[in-house]
Amino acid sequence: MKENFDVIVVGGGMVGAAVACGLGGSELNVAVLESSPPLPFSADQPHDLRVSALSIASKNILETVGAWEGVINRRYCPFRRMRVWETSGDTEFCSDDINYPELGYIVENRVTQLALLQRLQAFDNVELICPATIQKINYCVGKPSEIVLGDGRVLTAKVLVAADGGQSRVRQTVGLGVTSWDYEQHALVIYIETAYGQQDITWQRFVPSGPQAFLPLTGHYGSIVWYNSPDEVSRLSALPYDTLKDELVATFPDCLGKVNQVLGVVSFPLKRQHAQHYVKYGVALVGDAAHTINPLAGQGVNIGLLDAAALSEVLIDAIGKGLEVADLAVLKRYEQMRRTENLKMMTVMDIFYQAFSNDILPVKILRNLGLGLAERIAPVKSKVMRGAMGLEGHLPKLALGKKLI
Repeated sequence: MKENFDVIVVGGGMVGAAVACGLGGSELNVAVLESSPPLPFSADQPHDLRVSALSIASKNILETVGAWEGVINRRYCPFRRMRVWETSGDTEFCSDDINYPELGYIVENRVTQLALLQRLQAFDNVELICPATIQKINYCVGKPSEIVLGDGRVLTAKVLVAADGGQSRVRQTVGLGVTSWDYEQHALVIYIETAYGQQDITWQRFVPSGPQAFLPLTGHYGSIVWYNSPDEVSRLSALPYDTLKDELVATFPDCLGKVNQVLGVVSFPLKRQHAQHYVKYGVALVGDAAHTINPLAGQGVNIGLLDAAALSEVLIDAIGKGLEVADLAVLKRYEQMRRTENLKMMTVMDIFYQAFSNDILPVKILRNLGLGLAERIAPVKSKVMRGAMGLEGHLPKLALGKKLI
């Protein structure tokens, strides 16, 4: 017996769960397939290594679908200031300059996912199937997609949403191609305890070997992101924690403060990947299935949540107008809303990364001049801040705090 759904979201991570929450309470019958549930949260647990800098737009999305309360009831760290510098150019952005209480929030990925999955339980039209193992995906243009699960269940969907990551099985099955390249650098994420109390600033310093960044966490804790060559990151990752702490102290700027101890380490390669198309008949890609971006400014999850908001808006609008949600013309509207915006962000991050990843004197002069101008010219500074907060460009209704139904 087949179980028929209007929408099946493959992947119940942050972006996939946000799609389902955006569709919660609508006329659409939705299923979310997730391979394994996130571990329960406890306030006395150490911070996870995987954290994100959620923008104001992302906070608006989570708040509007009813999941933000689940974040603040667990753990999050607001930040009011961002500092970027190299040698002479030094710029600090502050939320006071544009009359916002915060610029963003550092939140563990698991906390955001748990908040969204918890919110899904309130919607009668959404079913979370977890754990779910997909045995087979059958796709044919003009017909509902079919998913065969490991337990024998057979599900059909008018719209299949790929929220299953950079190596998306859905994307590969339906034949949506990608353009990709490696940055030839790795990022080392280091979870530390510092002598400072909870901070309200995130900063990034640029050196010839790559950026060095700090993200504040609650209490005396923080997350360091150290970009370097694959060989150097491999060497650093293998060091005993006490030795790695000594390397941090010797390499990072004084504003890091005294590092009491290193508590955890993880590393990953930097890669850019962008789907050539986000949609086909009955299929839509969101989040990392559609794009992976340089993590330099922490925009990966944010643009993924904007994808989720836009797709929810398009599908609900279509059903309200009596349109067939699987039609390519309907789904193309989502692609038009998001692909160009995402490409802009990816291009800006690439230009920024390339400009600060070399030691050529004319480029150094220009980038320091650029930081100086951003510091001194109020409209430029304001636009940079609004861009980082996700408040520039064509925004989905959810990102503006507007309910869809």
